Amino acid sequence: MDLGRQTRVRQAFDTFFGPPEPPSGNHVLDLFRRTAETVPAYRKFLRQHGISPDDVGTMADFRKLPLLDKAGYHRKYPLPELCRGGTFAELDMIAVSSGSSGRPTIWPRALEDELHVARRFETVMVDAFEADRRSTLAVVCFPLGTWVGGLFTTACVRHLAAKGCPITVVAPGNNKAEILRVLPELAPHFEQVVLLGYPPFVKDVVDTGLAEGVDWPAYAIKLVLAGEVFSEQWRELVARRAGIADPVRDVASLYGTADAGVLGTETPLSAGIRRFLAGHPGLAREVFGDARLPTLVQYDPASRFFEVHEGTLVFTGDGGIPLIRYHIADDGGLLPHAQLLEFCARNGFTPPPGPELPFVYVFGRSLFTVSFFGANVYPENVTVGLEQPGISETVTGKFVIESVEDADRDRRLRITVETAPGATADAAGIAAAVRTQLVRLNSEFAHYVPVERQLPDVVLRPAGDPEYFPVGVKHRYTRPS
Repeated sequence: MDLGRQTRVRQAFDTFFGPPEPPSGNHVLDLFRRTAETVPAYRKFLRQHGISPDDVGTMADFRKLPLLDKAGYHRKYPLPELCRGGTFAELDMIAVSSGSSGRPTIWPRALEDELHVARRFETVMVDAFEADRRSTLAVVCFPLGTWVGGLFTTACVRHLAAKGCPITVVAPGNNKAEILRVLPELAPHFEQVVLLGYPPFVKDVVDTGLAEGVDWPAYAIKLVLAGEVFSEQWRELVARRAGIADPVRDVASLYGTADAGVLGTETPLSAGIRRFLAGHPGLAREVFGDARLPTLVQYDPASRFFEVHEGTLVFTGDGGIPLIRYHIADDGGLLPHAQLLEFCARNGFTPPPGPELPFVYVFGRSLFTVSFFGANVYPENVTVGLEQPGISETVTGKFVIESVEDADRDRRLRITVETAPGATADAAGIAAAVRTQLVRLNSEFAHYVPVERQLPDVVLRPAGDPEYFPVGVKHRYTRPS
């Protein structure tokens, strides 16, 4: 029996039950020193880069530390060495994310780590949805099992209930039939219902419920979404179908990862600004430097400290595997709170009130993946499908993966394939082979994506097609949505 662990858990709950603490000026440096002292893998990593922890005394020194990533850190050292003390002894939960080869990436955590993330859920559930004063049924629609979404979300929302919020959790996971079975039985006993899941799946639940006669407006529906960027038109459409009168306040997106849980949350402030910028694409390009509209969330630097490296995001945060300057490889950037609000005022827009926290914007994963129903789809998985007998002879091996939105704002996985010169390829056969390999190799795809959505739309294009396969240009296997 580890009595010290008991003490640490009590202290963590005392902090969680109390008011948020302002960050100390040195909390990032303190985390670095603690990690260097207690995590064997990080000590080795620093040594291999010729760095003494004693030489890192300022934030300027900190910003010169080498970046961590999965290949050069997580997969390089034995798993226990990535944890404090080189052991799992204080870590009571394991989450798993799929890798490009199907090899899982393991992320252990402790109950104390969940409380950091529960604070992010509190920003949405309490500050926006008033779940501290309204009886709330939280329906967890993320996949359950070893994947991070379902069980982590269930734990964090239950922590809010333990804090005193009148929240009751039911966790049918991504089982649409079970969700629609329990909702009519439970929802009438609560003042509001919150559906938590990946955007395309939640939309599918809402649409199927409408077809089955579910009276969504009677349930005072709220939505908590994660895993994918969605358009403001999508937010408006789903809100209308679910009977949500105020989509800015009652639909919230989370920026979350298996690596560190929830990194930031959409607030009415950030959602209001995003909605304004969606209607003013010229201003959006001025803010984000891109024609695309990213997810815009607020984050707490005391919990997750962000930096930008060559247009991609880097964060530092504590957890079962402490991460110092971890390169998460999401395209995006940072915006100070005062700077963005001043920009809005200068352009005649007054957003809803919100916390005085900085903003992070996220376009999505830059390293050749496409997010579909919350699952990362890797080119390596698709390649195996194209290498099957009877297919490989008819294609060049080049393809482009896209997650596209149809006229009804539903997501489809589209794979555009280059046919070999003089060959005739079979789009249906390619789609079936790719689906087989995605399900076999990618556990997230197999469990996150509903069976009826797993078959990709395959589009065949001739060799050298100027739009998708131009000659003499380095090929990219994905396109942003």
